[in-house]
Amino acid sequence: MTFEAKTTGSDDLKAVVGAIATLLEEATFAATAEGITFKGMDPSHVALIDVSWPNSAFASYRCDSEVKFGVRIDELSKLIRRAAKTDDVTMAISEDNQLQLGIGSNKRYKMRLIESSATDTPLPKIGFDASVKMASAALDKALGDVQAVSEYVTISAGTEQVTFSGKGDMGEGSTDVSGDDESIRELTADGKSEGTYSLEYLVPVVRAAGSASGDITCEFSTAKPLRAGFTIAGMGYIHFYLAPRIES
Repeated sequence: MTFEAKTTGSDDLKAVVGAIATLLEEATFAATAEGITFKGMDPSHVALIDVSWPNSAFASYRCDSEVKFGVRIDELSKLIRRAAKTDDVTMAISEDNQLQLGIGSNKRYKMRLIESSATDTPLPKIGFDASVKMASAALDKALGDVQAVSEYVTISAGTEQVTFSGKGDMGEGSTDVSGDDESIRELTADGKSEGTYSLEYLVPVVRAAGSASGDITCEFSTAKPLRAGFTIAGMGYIHFYLAPRIES
């Protein structure tokens, strides 16, 4: 069994590990000749992360058979944070079944693997009526504006504008972003769509993955799950699914 993958810089790996860490304490990655994938759902079944990192997105990649390796995600995150932005990171499985990490030219770590806890996690089969592609910094700011007054954000999208709003015990607030704002890369909507989602889940993953992605695509339909899409290494993706809040 041979598995070795070398990244170009550390940002994409930090984004993947950081996004998963917002939901889970343990993660089982699957490596094949095609690349590395991960799917996992949080314990409350509110959110799900789907990662696809193709072999072509790595500086170098070798995998001659399917390999599954489980890690404690906080421990992996602690080691990955030792990498500078420009440091390449090499991942491999050693003969004694440990995860080897090479960071830059001078840092070497070995990390104990844990028993695989992977289960078949089906992806939601849903269509989306609205799609908003925004600069990650602008989305983070809009969500932060709402988080100042609420634990939930209502995203309303039409053909000309996106509104982020929320209300809580202290009051309410909203931020409008027009379709011709430079932070909006693309805006499409079949009529008007509106969904309400937990900021407790959404804000951390936007901050963890958004800096590496640059742009974030939010897709949703009225009272349906949200899918936030992040591009990694220009070829792969992180898809974050979040169930809507249903008012009783």
